[in-house]
Amino acid sequence: MHVLVTNDDGVAAPGLAALARALSELGRVTVMAPSKNWSASGHVKTMHKPLRVAEVVLADGTPALATSGAPSDCVALALLGVVTEPVDLVVSGINPNCNLGYDVTYSGTVTAAMEATIFGVPAVAVSTDHRAEIGFDAPARVAARVVERALAAGWPRGVLLNVNVPALPEAAIRGVRVTRQGLRPYRDALDARLDPRGVPYYWIGGDPPTGVHEPGTDFAALEDGCVSVTPLHLDLTAYAAHDGLEAALGGMPWPS
Repeated sequence: MHVLVTNDDGVAAPGLAALARALSELGRVTVMAPSKNWSASGHVKTMHKPLRVAEVVLADGTPALATSGAPSDCVALALLGVVTEPVDLVVSGINPNCNLGYDVTYSGTVTAAMEATIFGVPAVAVSTDHRAEIGFDAPARVAARVVERALAAGWPRGVLLNVNVPALPEAAIRGVRVTRQGLRPYRDALDARLDPRGVPYYWIGGDPPTGVHEPGTDFAALEDGCVSVTPLHLDLTAYAAHDGLEAALGGMPWPS
């Protein structure tokens, strides 16, 4: 088993090192992560400028590769041959904030796993609401156990796992639930300001997003003290709307 570990918080992030240590129990680990923070970067592919890769050492002594690209670039570079040994599994994280509901479209952590899925490689995104007294080692151990069990069960083709670990001591976690995406209301607000030359500039701010507690969702699992495991695929087709639109538009004369 050869595991590629990456993240969106940058190669120096403590969650990355903790995840690499925990996954080393499953096999050989290669770390390849961005040289800077790419949080909320979404699914980025760098195509109009060169990408650099440098050898670095993590704070715990783990060797790693740092790239100038985004999290999804890290995965693509590794799978395209910068990492010469074939990769069996990609695990991204640990993000210090949970990625729930619509977060998956923004999250560099999750979209790194999406990039691996495009390449046909099993992938997992791992996140937790970090608390200093809990640290990252406990969530990393939990994630490694989830990954090991999922691999043993057989990986569904074209599916990635979005794993969110509650910010609790391991002994206080109440189990693992397979969940669906919940509803994540955002309360964004525009903060318009003037720079010293009188030119306007903008911050997108607002109150932190919340979640709707509905049974079976990722939000409900975490609120109940459970690990949330949400299987995701990249087919975004709205099948429930397909037939109605086909009836309305499929026979539309063209040109009208």
